[in-house]
Amino acid sequence: MNTRMIMTASAVVMAALGFAASFLPQEVLLYVGGETTGMAPLLVQLLGALYLGFAILNWMAKGNLIGGIYARPLAMGNLLHFFAGAMALLKGLSSVHQPGIMWALVLVYGVFALLFSLITFRHPLKTSLEGK
Repeated sequence: MNTRMIMTASAVVMAALGFAASFLPQEVLLYVGGETTGMAPLLVQLLGALYLGFAILNWMAKGNLIGGIYARPLAMGNLLHFFAGAMALLKGLSSVHQPGIMWALVLVYGVFALLFSLITFRHPLKTSLEGK
């Protein structure tokens, strides 16, 4: 499995979400139908900082051997983030009418959750050794 491509893609997705949340918190809140006053914009900016931190972590680790016992904290952190995020987004979709971007986010989060579960619970060299 090409973990370099997965780590790069997840870093790009999280960086895009992080920049949007950090620099356009009111616009993000308006788009999803939230309050644009009080603490909400600050919390969205804080969420953006978390996304940017995770994005740079994945970007800097993209060249490392990841999977099985290798870089396990990184793989588990990504798995937890994407799985819990997919479940929360899926639950949110079952409530009132949501924007179309929510469906796309559920799909992206679900795919990354699946990929990071494969990375976490498989040995990274097993598939390459079987081919020899």
